[in-house]
Amino acid sequence: MSKADNLSQRRSQLSETKRALLDKWKRGEFTTSAESDTIPRREEQGPAALSFNQQRLWFLDQLVPNSPAYNILTGVRVVGPLDITAFERSLNEIIRRHESLRARFPTVDGQAVQAIEPRLTIALPQVDLRALDDAARDAELQRLMQVESSQPFDLATGPLLRAALVRLADQESVLLLTLHHIVSDTWSFGILVRELVTLYDAFSTGKPSPLPELPIQYPDFAVWQRQRLQGEALEAQISYWKQQLGAGSSGNLPTLELPTDYPRPPVQTFRGAAQSFVVPREPTEALKELSRQEGVTLFMTLLAAFNVLMARYSGQDDILVGSPIAGRQRVETENMIGFFANTLVLRTRLGGNPAFRDVLKSVRETMQGAHAHQDVPFEQLVEILHPERDMSRNPLFQVMFVLQNTPPAALTLPGITISAISLQSSTAKFDIWLSMEERGDELFANVEYNTDLFEAATIRRMQGHFLTLLATVVADAAAPILDLPLLTEAERRQLDAWNATAVDYPTDRNIVQLFEAQAAAHPERTALVFERETLSYAELNRRANQLAHHLRGLGVGPEMLVGVCAERSLELVIALLGVLKAGGAYVPLDPTYPQERLQFMLGDAQPSVLLVQHKVVAELPQLFAEARQTVIHLDADWSQIAQTSAENPALLTNDRNLAYMIYTSGSTGQPKGALN
Repeated sequence: MSKADNLSQRRSQLSETKRALLDKWKRGEFTTSAESDTIPRREEQGPAALSFNQQRLWFLDQLVPNSPAYNILTGVRVVGPLDITAFERSLNEIIRRHESLRARFPTVDGQAVQAIEPRLTIALPQVDLRALDDAARDAELQRLMQVESSQPFDLATGPLLRAALVRLADQESVLLLTLHHIVSDTWSFGILVRELVTLYDAFSTGKPSPLPELPIQYPDFAVWQRQRLQGEALEAQISYWKQQLGAGSSGNLPTLELPTDYPRPPVQTFRGAAQSFVVPREPTEALKELSRQEGVTLFMTLLAAFNVLMARYSGQDDILVGSPIAGRQRVETENMIGFFANTLVLRTRLGGNPAFRDVLKSVRETMQGAHAHQDVPFEQLVEILHPERDMSRNPLFQVMFVLQNTPPAALTLPGITISAISLQSSTAKFDIWLSMEERGDELFANVEYNTDLFEAATIRRMQGHFLTLLATVVADAAAPILDLPLLTEAERRQLDAWNATAVDYPTDRNIVQLFEAQAAAHPERTALVFERETLSYAELNRRANQLAHHLRGLGVGPEMLVGVCAERSLELVIALLGVLKAGGAYVPLDPTYPQERLQFMLGDAQPSVLLVQHKVVAELPQLFAEARQTVIHLDADWSQIAQTSAENPALLTNDRNLAYMIYTSGSTGQPKGALN
C-alpha cells in the first residue's frame, strides 16, 4: 500500500471514529463530568477483580454451567485472494494486543478473578465447502455456525474465543469468531474487524504492525471501575435509579406478563430463534418527520411505539424495557476489546390512556434521565434494588429494545473486501429482543425470541401489529393509545369474514330437529371433542336417542324436570340432548357448587329424575343418599340404557314447552329458578 493509500485509510478510520463518537453524543451516551482523571494502569499485574459486568455473567455461568446463551458468534466475509498465513498472524496479534482475549476466570479463595495468560496463540482451522453447490454450501455454513455457537466455554480454564475459516470459493471465505460475552461486546467486534484489516494489510506485505500499544487494558478498567463507583459518586447515581425504579404498591417492580403460547418454565431457558422484517421507506421517513416535529429522536419514537405494543399485548400500563448502551464514556476505552456494554432500564407509565404524543414526552424525559445516570452498571443496580428473585425470568425487565444507527461499513484492502454477515440466532437471552437498524431509507428489524414461550407464528403476528402501530401513530399522534388499531389489513378482512354469520334461521323446527337433520346429513363428521375423546354426529345422536327412550320409560315428558349433575364431559352433552329428545327440561346442577346450594336447588325444583356420574356421587354421597328422585348413572348404568331403541323418538314438544331451568346466583337472597 502506498503512503497516500495508507494516509487515506487512516483518515477514513479517524472519520469513522469521529462519526461514532458524534452518534454517541447525539444519543446522550456521553455525560458531562467535572472529572478529568484518566484510567491508570493497575499496580498489581497479577489476577484482577472482575468488572461489574463480568461479575454477573460469571454468576449466571455458575447457576447454569456450560450454557451457550452468552456466546457471541460473529462472521466476517472475505472476498478476494486471501493470504491465510498473514490472516492467522493478524488474528493472533489482536489476541496479543488485548488482554481481555487472553483472560480466564478461575476461583481464588471463593472469589472469581480474571487471570491473564501471558501468551495465547490459536490455530485457524479450515473447513472447505468449495465442492458443494450454492444451496448445499449455504445450508452447511448455517449448520456450522449453529454448531459453533452452541459449544460452551469453560470460564475457569479458557480460552474464551474460537476461530475457524470456512472456504466457500477460491476467492471467498468466512471467518467464524466465537467469543464469550464476558470478554467482548458488539462495539468490540468493530474494533476487531478494523484491526484485522490494518494488520493484514501490513503483514501480507511484509511490514510490521502499525498499531500503537494500548495505554491500558481491560483489567485496568475493571479495577478503576470498582474503585470509582463508591461513596458519593455512586450514591448520587443510585438515588436516581431508586426513585425511577421504586417498587409499586405490591412491593415489587411490575413484571411484564405477555400472553405466551407455552407455560413459562420454572427455570429460564435460553432456546431461541429470530425473525426479521423491514419498515419500508415511506413509513420510515414519516417516523423521522414525526420525531423532528415532536423534538425527540427516532430511537425515542420507536421505543414509545414498542412500549405501547407491550402494554396492549399485556394489558398492563407500567412497562419496563431494557436497552443496551456502549458504556464507553472514557476515551481510553474507545479502542479496547472487552465487555463495556451496559443496560439501561427504561420505565414508561401509560395509565389513563394518554395520547401517543404524551407518551413520546414521557419517553424523552426517561431517556434523558437514564443517560445522565448511566454510570451504574446494570449488575450493581440489580444488587441494590434486590428484586424478588424469580428463576423463570430476567430481573427488572423481560424485553429489550435497541436501535443501531451506525451499522458497520464494509472495509476494503487492495483486491479484498471484508464485511460482516448475518447469522441465524438459536438462543434468546430475553423473552423478546427487538433490534432495529437504519439501512438507507428503510428500517431493518430483527426479533429474537424465546422458543420455549412463543411460536414463530405469534412473533410474525406481533411484527404485523407493530407495523400497523407505526403507521397509525404517524397518521395521528394525538390519538389515545388504546384507540390505535393493531390489526393488519389481512386480519381485518379475516375478522369481517368471521363475523359475516347472518343466515336465515329456520323458525319452524326446534333444536332437536335441527340436530337430527345435521346427523342425517353428515353422520361421520366429528360432533363432539373432549380432551382425547371424540363422538361423530351419528354416535352422539344414537346415544342421546337411547337415553331419551330410557327417560320416557321412566315417565319423562313435556314440562317435566330432569336434574343433570355431571362434570364437563361427553356424558354431560349426551345427557342434555337426551333430556330434550325425551321432551323434558333439564336442570343443570354444577357439582362444584357448595352442597347446601345443591340441596336447595333439588328441593326447590324437585326434578323427577337425576342424571349423574359415579365420580360425582362418590364426592357428594350425602346429597344423593338423601335424594328422593330416581338416580341414573350416565357411566355405570349405560349398559342398561343402551338396551333401548337408537331411533329418533317422536317429537312431543313445541316452541312453547319448557327447555331448561337455571338458578340465579342468589346474591340478593335465595337463588331463584328461571324457566326457559
